Amino acid sequence: MAPQRDEESGEFTDQYPRQKFIEAVEELEIATTPKVAEYVGCSYDLAYRRLHEFDEEGAVTKTDAGGVFIWSQ
Repeated sequence: MAPQRDEESGEFTDQYPRQKFIEAVEELEIATTPKVAEYVGCSYDLAYRRLHEFDEEGAVTKTDAGGVFIWSQ
């Protein structure tokens, strides 16, 4: 699927908005990367990259639980 452009601004729209990832972390009882990916509807790799980016910004926190990352706010 080709990226969509906003007709007014000309900018590409975000298929997987930041807020959807944050919502997943808030809503899921145990927000592992695969569960967040499923909630958002994206690949594991994309979910991991975006969540890692948000962790660096301080929007979420990553905990390593024996090789499984659990995300929280």
